[in-house]
Amino acid sequence: MASTVPDPPSGSHPAPGALGQAAPAPERATRIEAHGIDHIPDAERHGRPRDLFSVWAAANVNYLSLVIGGALVLMGLSLWQSVAVIVVGNLFWLLTGLLATSGPAAGAPSEVITRAMYGVIGNRVMNAVGGWLVSVCYFALNLAAAAAAAFALVEQAGITANTGIKAGVIVAIAAFTLVISVYGHAMIMKIYLPKTLVLAAAFAVVAVAVLAHTDFSYRPAPPLTGPALWAALLAGTTLIASGPLSYTTSADFSRYLPRTSSRRAIVAWTALGAFLPSVVVSSLGAFAATAVDMSDPQAALEEMLPGWFYPVFLLALILGTVCVNALTAYSAGLALQAVGLSIRRSVSVLFDGAVAVAPTLYGLLVSNLLDTVSNSLRLIVVLIGPVMAIYATDIVLRRFRYDGRALADETPGSPFCYTGGVNPAGALALAAGLAAAAVCVDTLCTGPIAAAFGGLDLSLPAGMAVAAALYALLMVRLRLIGPVE
Repeated sequence: MASTVPDPPSGSHPAPGALGQAAPAPERATRIEAHGIDHIPDAERHGRPRDLFSVWAAANVNYLSLVIGGALVLMGLSLWQSVAVIVVGNLFWLLTGLLATSGPAAGAPSEVITRAMYGVIGNRVMNAVGGWLVSVCYFALNLAAAAAAAFALVEQAGITANTGIKAGVIVAIAAFTLVISVYGHAMIMKIYLPKTLVLAAAFAVVAVAVLAHTDFSYRPAPPLTGPALWAALLAGTTLIASGPLSYTTSADFSRYLPRTSSRRAIVAWTALGAFLPSVVVSSLGAFAATAVDMSDPQAALEEMLPGWFYPVFLLALILGTVCVNALTAYSAGLALQAVGLSIRRSVSVLFDGAVAVAPTLYGLLVSNLLDTVSNSLRLIVVLIGPVMAIYATDIVLRRFRYDGRALADETPGSPFCYTGGVNPAGALALAAGLAAAAVCVDTLCTGPIAAAFGGLDLSLPAGMAVAAALYALLMVRLRLIGPVE
């Protein structure tokens, strides 16, 4: 049984420097990280759970949160309905924190830990779609948001942002982001605390300006009622929840912590670090939307902010988005390795960034950014909701315990080969969760259940509930997981 199988002989596992690398030297921010998806030995574990706070805080002070917060009001919600949706949707960060506990337990990234859920072969498929493809989509969406702010900054400097300039700006921001991702974990842990402080200071000024213009009694005319109101509330919650649900990779950033680290502390610092800035920044977007038209956030906020501060604000937006995208690109690189490609993590990161530039150019130069963001995030939740639910359920079933060295074993005798390399429980639960979400979704396409309920999008709760319940049932009934000591 996967949870109780002892460590196989040492010869059956990759050496600490996987993919033919020598054993890596201790982590330094100025040295490119040598570890990829290989197991992190106990001797190389370091840090404290509270170090995770700044990682998640810096990544969630970003332009996309402002856009989504403003979109809630544009959807027809009142100010306080929008704030309630923002708080409820961001509670899903608790699940992100829960998933982060598996990193120190296994000494491995999420992309490897999920072999326990899908099997050695099934996990490759899962990482190709649910890991790599979703990460690249998020990278593109965030890059588009940062580039939009950069275009405004270019115009502020008196330069016409034509198509060539815009393309150059997108490539430059992507390159800056990828430098952080290539250097990897130690660089992220080193620079995200000062970035958090800088971003907090910038957004404190934004908050003062926005609150001075906010109409705290704002209600749309006419206000939404009945099914239309419920449809907007559910759609808004799905938009907000797409942020925390996208981080099924949170173990990537906690895996260097000692295995004895407090699980409660890991959950708390991860969830709190993301929850607080996400709620504040998204709420500022909603507050601003009561006074100006947030369908064009740059132009709208320029009306509110002091003239001298507006360029600083644009720089802060770019910096915040770089922070979130550096995490996204880092995980995308690990996902590409987990698919089975024998390339260095640094090379895989660069490849991911290059791929993400194309949809970014489309989102900014061809499509409408707000529509692209809204439709993409709500559609992606159809997949990432069930994936998150299965991962969280597996952690609970295994009582937070994983054998990292067994997870690193991809040989036919691996305890995580299951049946032909696929865990039937994970595969069936994911398929059922996707089906349940698909028939309930209402975005680019409308599922039959959503249509029957007048556009009520129940894809998030339906997909997660079906996936979690079926996975737990099958893992127990098929005896794929046993008692843990």
